[in-house]
Amino acid sequence: MELQDFLRKTQMEVREEMAARAQEPGATLPFAELVFTEIVTRHMADNGMTFEPQICHYSAKIGTGILRLSGYALSDEGDQLDLYVSLYEGCDDVTSIPDSETTRAAEQCARFLSQCVSGALAAAMDESHDAYVLVQTVEKGYPAIDQIRIYVLTDRKAKTGNFQSRVIQGKTVKLEVMDIQRLFNHWQSGKPRDELVVNFGDVAGAPLPCVWVGSENGEYDYAMTVLPGEVLRFLYEKYGPRILEANVRSFLSQTNAVNKGIRDTLRDQPERFMAYNNGVVIVADEAHLGRATDGSPGITWLKGMQIVNGGQTMASIFFAKKKNPAVDLRPVRVPAKVIVLRRADDVTEDALIADISRYANSQSVVKGSDHYANKPYHIALEKLAMTTYCPDGLGRWYYERAAGSYKVMLEREAKTPAELRRLQDSMPANRKLTKTDFAKYQCAWMRMPDLVSLGGQKAFPVFMKMVMPSDDSAPALPDVQAYRDMIARVIIFKSAARLINPRFPAFKANVTAYTVSVVSLLLGDQLSLDNVWKQQGISQGLAQQIVIWSDEVNSLLHSSAGGRMISEWAKKKECWEILRSHRYSAYSTSIPELNPSKPLVAA
Repeated sequence: MELQDFLRKTQMEVREEMAARAQEPGATLPFAELVFTEIVTRHMADNGMTFEPQICHYSAKIGTGILRLSGYALSDEGDQLDLYVSLYEGCDDVTSIPDSETTRAAEQCARFLSQCVSGALAAAMDESHDAYVLVQTVEKGYPAIDQIRIYVLTDRKAKTGNFQSRVIQGKTVKLEVMDIQRLFNHWQSGKPRDELVVNFGDVAGAPLPCVWVGSENGEYDYAMTVLPGEVLRFLYEKYGPRILEANVRSFLSQTNAVNKGIRDTLRDQPERFMAYNNGVVIVADEAHLGRATDGSPGITWLKGMQIVNGGQTMASIFFAKKKNPAVDLRPVRVPAKVIVLRRADDVTEDALIADISRYANSQSVVKGSDHYANKPYHIALEKLAMTTYCPDGLGRWYYERAAGSYKVMLEREAKTPAELRRLQDSMPANRKLTKTDFAKYQCAWMRMPDLVSLGGQKAFPVFMKMVMPSDDSAPALPDVQAYRDMIARVIIFKSAARLINPRFPAFKANVTAYTVSVVSLLLGDQLSLDNVWKQQGISQGLAQQIVIWSDEVNSLLHSSAGGRMISEWAKKKECWEILRSHRYSAYSTSIPELNPSKPLVAA
């Protein structure tokens, strides 16, 4: 697929989503800009570039300046903040966007942040606006935020990807552009690391001395080296979560016992750091060898560099220096194992990376439950998806057991444009299920909306612990009927999301998760999942009931939050305890799914 085709595919996705939302009962047509923002930020979150995104539109003029915001994401610890501002054109041909336009948008978003910090925006904004809680959170919690990024999102092609950082109230704010070219690069690779090229001559002053073990016919080349602590600090400052493996997305904070130990060693005995620390494991797509200062082999640069183990070490070094500038990183050395992949295909590579991350030593262990791609349960789901046809006998769902496998399947099996269209018609992108999304949908039906609100990455290992035993005994694998029931739950969740998205300008993901859990709580034992599977949709009656309960859920989330940000309150077990004990309005007994013998007409 070329950039032009990808652009048109993206625009089609935006238009189809808008059309789907416009057809829902009582729907109002959403801003195309916000649908685009949602698509792009969801991709960024799935690839570990940002956190759970919240989409909301704000535009105003305060004083002589214009303020703009299209969405935001806040880390669980409240110490990292991403702001998004979108410039959506809706063009079907690749079009350039002037730097002046992206710079202006970035400045307008930076002005939004500045007005939050000063308190001026909270005083001027209507308290009913969905961005108001964010404004309050930033105003009160700004001193605790360690990383701030502003992303300009656009469907055009930008000349410049990064702008000069801004300093707002003593904190550095990074400005980046996610244009259609960068989005396409990520889609092609399936991973954000492909853009990263680290030149050690620049960041370390010279190539890194190493022991190099090449392999002519193996899956990878191998090296042992040592990284200066200052280099790791710099790389985390520049790339943040993008240089960390997808399952280790954010810093666990220095209250973590291991990270406290790292901090104390850096502060009190930096020269002993290498003796105490297990080091980091790095994978890369390409490496270039030169000569170190002593004439030995040295790693000059790595392309696609990614830390798959040792992310906590890297982040601890960064935050220890940031919070205590007196920490001296000059004596700090960190052992590093470097694995340069000889790429065969994305699926094989992802499986290898998962195994490397699983078995390698690390300071803060990445549990095996985080790396299930090759487990029998997922292999069984993948096979069921490929062999179980929808009731029309033509369509199928696609279970993406390994990241990027859907794209690989299309490229491998489609030899002509006609074959590609046939495959996309039978398994469209809206029927593609990632492991994390699949787990999120099932957990919502299992009445754990607080877990779902934490995001798919955190819901996934919990879900896997429930469906797989903790020992090495064989798990109970799903059969065809179990698979159909699970897909029916997916359909209910996705239908609820389409109904709910246009009704609420913010916290839609939380409202959706809680509403689906309420549906499961009140109707789950009576509802025919088989009817949902056969129709590949839900009835008008069930859709209307979802809308009614979503309004009640939204009101309860706001009234019970006590001034807290809804997205944070929804992650608490106490939130679900309050909402599950509420007396909801009675449901209609004429909902077709409650009476399997009654013909079902999809909404």
